[in-house]
Amino acid sequence: MGSSSIRVAVTQHEPVWLDLEGAVQKTCDLIREAASGGAQLIAFPELWIPGYPAWIWSRPFDFDLGIRYVQNSLAISSAHMDTIRAAAAANKIQVSLGFSENDAYSVYIAQALIGADGDIKMRRRKMKPTHMERTMFGDASGECLTNVVDTPIGKVGSLACWEHIQPLLKYHTLAQKEQIHVAAWPVLDPFIEGSPGFWSMSTEVFGPDGRQLTASDAPNEQLIFADIDLASIIKTKTFADASGHYSRPDLLWLGCDLALKKMVRSSGAAKALQDEPADEKDNEA
Repeated sequence: MGSSSIRVAVTQHEPVWLDLEGAVQKTCDLIREAASGGAQLIAFPELWIPGYPAWIWSRPFDFDLGIRYVQNSLAISSAHMDTIRAAAAANKIQVSLGFSENDAYSVYIAQALIGADGDIKMRRRKMKPTHMERTMFGDASGECLTNVVDTPIGKVGSLACWEHIQPLLKYHTLAQKEQIHVAAWPVLDPFIEGSPGFWSMSTEVFGPDGRQLTASDAPNEQLIFADIDLASIIKTKTFADASGHYSRPDLLWLGCDLALKKMVRSSGAAKALQDEPADEKDNEA
């Protein structure tokens, strides 16, 4: 079986809390470090910029913190995003970025894949914020489903946190023939062996058969590197391919609405009038 090895880097660093300038600088520093280590992809956690607002679970209506959080969230079209894109291009590395998206002072749990050329290849928002996250963050629309993109290193996709317990969303991701998956979780307390805490909060790299490819005791504030072989996906799929030869679309299938639902849009009647030829409008007059 031929080898198609890809080197990836995973961050397990502390965010620069509520500081957009500092967060962008640390992001660019880690991008450079990952590239110098030979990584072709670096993955950041959920809400890396400007950090996960953990206070919402104990005091959801903290207006002072809320204002600071929104002010230090990252807009897609901004000089701060341009700086991160330039770092990706300068270091020729793919960047999977988790951030709080500032859209006219409404915020969304967002992910973007920035290509090694600095272009944004994919951008999405978390389908539904979890529990108390809904006190701050808005829901996504159809853009949450366009989460897998072709890159020179393979098909890279992303989901955030509890989106991974949504079977239909996971199946839709799988059906897009994803090869490298970034499962972004918030930066909170690390998993401690023997504790009742959630393993999902750990930073690890897994193979397509569930095999753990990285050590569990890597220290914080250090990148985790892993070499993954895309050919191992073929090995796993020959056993069972849930969106391929092991599927039954004649019995079970998934319907998706990829349309972006805008807050302001024309009604059907108004749109029909707009689309009507000018001479017919004159005849009616």
